[in-house]
Amino acid sequence: MRKNILLTGLLISTFLSFSQSNFGIITKDNWIESWTNFNPKKQEYKETNKTLAGTITENTTLSNRYTYLLHGVVYVTNNAVLTIEPGTVIRGDYETCGTLVITKGAKIEANGSPGFPIVFTTNKDTYTRRPGDWGGIIVMGDAPVNNFGGIGILKFDLNPQYNVYGGKNTESDSGVLNYVRIEYSGRKLSAKKELNGLSFAGVGNKTIIKNIQVSYCNDDSFEFYGGNVTLEKLISFRATDDDFDFTQGVQSKINNSIAIRNPYSSDFQGSRCFEIDSYDDYDRFDPNANKTKIQAENITLVNLEDNAQGLIKESIFLNKDSYLTFTNSIVYGFEDFLVVKNQLVTEEFEELVKLKNIIIAHCKNTFATQNERKIEDVENRYNLSKNNIKVVDGGINEFFRNVDVDGEPDFKFIKIEKSTENVVTK
Repeated sequence: MRKNILLTGLLISTFLSFSQSNFGIITKDNWIESWTNFNPKKQEYKETNKTLAGTITENTTLSNRYTYLLHGVVYVTNNAVLTIEPGTVIRGDYETCGTLVITKGAKIEANGSPGFPIVFTTNKDTYTRRPGDWGGIIVMGDAPVNNFGGIGILKFDLNPQYNVYGGKNTESDSGVLNYVRIEYSGRKLSAKKELNGLSFAGVGNKTIIKNIQVSYCNDDSFEFYGGNVTLEKLISFRATDDDFDFTQGVQSKINNSIAIRNPYSSDFQGSRCFEIDSYDDYDRFDPNANKTKIQAENITLVNLEDNAQGLIKESIFLNKDSYLTFTNSIVYGFEDFLVVKNQLVTEEFEELVKLKNIIIAHCKNTFATQNERKIEDVENRYNLSKNNIKVVDGGINEFFRNVDVDGEPDFKFIKIEKSTENVVTK
């Protein structure tokens, strides 16, 4: 582990630049406090008294007076709008792999509030809840994807009639997801692939995606297949696979968001906070279309357990033909900060990756490839100090106000003042 800069007991003038930028999530009002739930296993939900099943072809409203059982795959079609009132609870059925699919042209209006979030969770009791109890939520639109023909088909064994997304409308509107919790999702509809907690396919930038927590998903918390999306205040907690997965040429701005990892929840094949690539099927990739481009700002990526050699590897993985801008962020507790494909260890790296104002804390390596765990030539060439990238070590409590997810977590970065020799909060 790197020991070149310690946080406690040293003159803080070395870290003057820390107090000049906001690193990680901005939590002036601790926005993750009131509507989230980091221990959903103990949450008692009412028994279901309404069933949501089949195909929804006309505008429908789910009332918070009822608790709904999501039975099987429910498709919202025919340009219909599914409105979900604040405070509504929808429980995914285990036996039928309850899954909600908003098809291309339809909308979801799930606009909760801090006091009355909308909750999608398992229909199991508090003793038997597990990741993968039900399917997940899929939202499709007609924004661009970089497959040949400009359309895509999801590999979740959905009804082929409702399984097409993509188009030319970057400003398409698939609705609103705001103050929404999604718990224990990620089951397979078939033997092909686990569902994600929340999948967006060809969704355009008129869609509102913010204040969403995905917890204990058996696959990715959030996955984006193409489209053009603006993301704000997203929380991924204890995902089995990746926290945020971007592919098929998605153009995304993500800010003020956090991934909280736990090695005992992670996939044995290795899991990442960010996985960024431009295609998941090279034979269908149109090289003349958009490459995936992610602009991430005020991001916190944290591994709660001191297990840098465990199932959790890098915090970010970048494939070839993909772009990343990563600024004003903090990453804590991973083996590698950023892993790239071997082909990127050239001057091309600086063209594809833009980094500035970052704290890389308690990580074994800064940059690495899949074959070579450490690539010092890229580190030297990138000029960390010029871009205000600090590689430091220290205990997790030296960086965040409160990491106790069973209490009142506050992952605001602890700023450091020039005038003192101790870490202080502001």
